[in-house]
Amino acid sequence: MRYDIKDIIEYTIALVNEFAKKHSLTEDQAYRYIRNHKGLKFIENNYGIMHTLDFNEVVESLSLFCRKDGGSL
Repeated sequence: MRYDIKDIIEYTIALVNEFAKKHSLTEDQAYRYIRNHKGLKFIENNYGIMHTLDFNEVVESLSLFCRKDGGSL
């Protein structure tokens, strides 16, 4: 199924904001961390499932994904 890019972008922004809060980062720091650890591609590739899940669960999944790519949060 194809999703509107606007929806994916809005969701990604909200997710980055929540990630920043959870890890006590600025939004810019959170965005760079997620980008550097391939989290943006993870969000894009899994948006169809992610946007139906609880936001806290998705933040945890994103954190785990980034750790597996070498992240330290």
